[in-house]
Amino acid sequence: MIVIQQQPTRVEVNVYAEFTLADYKEFEDTVNYKLKFEGPFDLLFDLREMADFTLDVAWEDIVFTRAHANDFKRIAVLTQSQWVAWSAWLSQIFVRAEMQVFDDEAEARSWLDSGEASA
Repeated sequence: MIVIQQQPTRVEVNVYAEFTLADYKEFEDTVNYKLKFEGPFDLLFDLREMADFTLDVAWEDIVFTRAHANDFKRIAVLTQSQWVAWSAWLSQIFVRAEMQVFDDEAEARSWLDSGEASA
């Protein structure tokens, strides 16, 4: 299950239980809409409650990330999983945005907010 919240300069995504392809498509639709009307923005991905993801999500993420390499300013990934942290690090190869992995939500939000102040 996915919950998406839009703010003026940020999209926040929370994933609960299994991250499915339908969830990822909902994320893609939100991102594409926001990019079309507002341009690049920050992304907060909270994966602390994600139990698993399907293989097609992993593939879709690679395709999507390569297609949107220049479309994000900063990406904060919240997780306590070393596997998710490693895959986020690997995604940095395809994305030109600043990306950091956090296990503390306040730190992630502070980091994103500091980018807005300097923009």
